[in-house]
Amino acid sequence: MRMLLLAGLAGLLAACATATPYQAASTDRYGFQEQQIETNRVRITFRGNSLTDRDTVETYLLFRAAEITLAGGKDYFIVANRDTEEHTRLQGVGPSRSRFAFDYWYFSPRRGWSPWYDPFWDEPTSYREVTRYEAVAEIAMFTGAKPQNDANAFDAREVQANLQGRIVRPPPAA
Repeated sequence: MRMLLLAGLAGLLAACATATPYQAASTDRYGFQEQQIETNRVRITFRGNSLTDRDTVETYLLFRAAEITLAGGKDYFIVANRDTEEHTRLQGVGPSRSRFAFDYWYFSPRRGWSPWYDPFWDEPTSYREVTRYEAVAEIAMFTGAKPQNDANAFDAREVQANLQGRIVRPPPAA
């Protein structure tokens, strides 16, 4: 039983130790989401975990915009609104062990014997800054030739062709 628990924990840690792949957001909230606003207008969000850099989050957002445009039978999209938010917090790093040579243990009818948690003595040894990025864009989709004088207009096929090599998809499920 202990080996099974350790294997599960190792798998969980390995899954957390990679950047967010290009995927629909699921229960962990990381990935892309879209919301239909009008028949030709969509709001797209891509949230990355703390290992996903800003450039990747913005690339995945544009790639998703191209996919939605082509899936809707349109040729190009115009970015009406676009923003990338940075969420930074401090995270404790290091062992949370007692400063003494022995640990405190207590008995709980619900959990049995457990190590005592003392918020004054069990402090992290250091802190690190953890940053996550979230990109949001509203796009309007159209058919026909892309306007040449609009810097916010993107040819969906070109975007998809140019960014395809930078897209990392999740590994196939076993």
